[in-house]
Amino acid sequence: MRRRTLLSTSIATATGVMMSDATTNEAEAQANPENTLYLDLKDGRVTIELRPDLAPKHVERIKALSSQGFYDNTPFHRVIEGFMAQGGDPTGTGTGGSQLPDLPAEFSPPAKARFLRGVCGMARTQSPNSANSQFFIMFGPYPSLDGQYTIWGRVTGGMDLVDKIKRGAGSSGVVQNPDRIVKMRPASQA
Repeated sequence: MRRRTLLSTSIATATGVMMSDATTNEAEAQANPENTLYLDLKDGRVTIELRPDLAPKHVERIKALSSQGFYDNTPFHRVIEGFMAQGGDPTGTGTGGSQLPDLPAEFSPPAKARFLRGVCGMARTQSPNSANSQFFIMFGPYPSLDGQYTIWGRVTGGMDLVDKIKRGAGSSGVVQNPDRIVKMRPASQA
C-alpha cells in the first residue's frame, strides 16, 4: 500500500501562534458542538475547530471516523520537530487508512487559509485525491504546503499538549513507541 505522508522533507522553524484562552475555547465548543472536535491525549484534551467552509468532505470524514471510535488508540507514527505530528493510521506504518474511499482534494488558496501553527491537514500520497484517514497537526508555519494539502481544522485549545507528543528520529520523523490518541470525538458526542 502507498505511504500517505507529507511530500516535503525539509523542516520549518516553529514560529507564529494561533491560540486563544481555554475559557473562550470551551464557550466556542458549547456554542458550536457540531464543528468542534475533542482530541484526548495522554496529557489532556485538545480542542479543534472544524472548518467545513474550507473542506466539507474532509470534515465529514473526520467526524464520521471520530464518531465510530476509529482514531482511538492510533499512534502519532510520524512526528517531526518544528514541522508536524501525523496520525490516523491504525497500522502505525503510514500506509493504512479506513475502509472508506479516498477523498478528492479540497485545497484552499493561500489567501483563504494557510498552514500555520495549530492547523490540521490531511495526509495524502503524491496523488492529490488520495486523502483517507491520516491527518497532521502543524507545530509551525510551512508555506510550501499552502494550496497543496487540504486544511480541515485548527487547534483552538491545548496546543501545549500537542507540543508534548513524542518526536521521531531523523528527517523521516518515524517514532519508536509512539504516543497515541486516547480518544477523538465530535464535541456533540462528548
